[in-house]
Amino acid sequence: MSWQWFHRLGSPRWFYQKSSAWLPWLGGAALLLLTVGIVWGLAFAPEDFKQGNSYRIIYIHVPAAFLALAGYYIMAISGAIGLIWKMKLSFVVMRAAAPIGAAFTFIALFTGAVWGKPTWGTYWVWDARITSMLILFFLYLGVMALSGAFSREQSGDKASALLALVGTVNIPIIYKSVDWWFTLHQPATLKLTEASTIDPSMFYPLITMIAGFYLFYAWVLTFHTRTMILQREGRTQWVRELLGAPAPAKA
Repeated sequence: MSWQWFHRLGSPRWFYQKSSAWLPWLGGAALLLLTVGIVWGLAFAPEDFKQGNSYRIIYIHVPAAFLALAGYYIMAISGAIGLIWKMKLSFVVMRAAAPIGAAFTFIALFTGAVWGKPTWGTYWVWDARITSMLILFFLYLGVMALSGAFSREQSGDKASALLALVGTVNIPIIYKSVDWWFTLHQPATLKLTEASTIDPSMFYPLITMIAGFYLFYAWVLTFHTRTMILQREGRTQWVRELLGAPAPAKA
């Protein structure tokens, strides 16, 4: 039964039909959490005793950085599933995830630069964490470029999936860069195996923003995947019926 469900999930038509009911819930929950988190973090969280109010950019920077990393894994895993099980939907998700991940990586780099100016006195340094995040941004762009570099769609899918898989080696480097090398970037404040080093009054709005960002990512990825399904399946009968397009003329 679970194997049948797995293959059914790989059907673009099945996904398109089922996901229409997900969008309102994902969008509504994301909007609620993001609104609460941003108001809580910007208006009610206390001022940092060292950085003053400039630290508040973490409520955008940290969630964006989280999604930049998690989104790459989603893209790479989707590509791997497409390569192994030849599922068309997996390649669609991979292609849909690439520009979204690139956008979150750019936001993380930009907000990090804005935060770095009052903290380090400069917008950019060739810090281990920042440099590896820049490489991540280029990897996203590379996947996007390879996806459209081939005349045959299947060739672009396979090539970009391979690049996405190779690029996963950069993710643990990003995560551990502040521990492996001397770096200006502060160590992680949110930890899975140890107590977080951020005060609860700042921690709870940050967690709220992270949850909101994840839901927003799920909403955007679902919406973009649905759009790409219509583009790639445009010649199929079910898409023509859905869009009200006339049937192709018979020779």
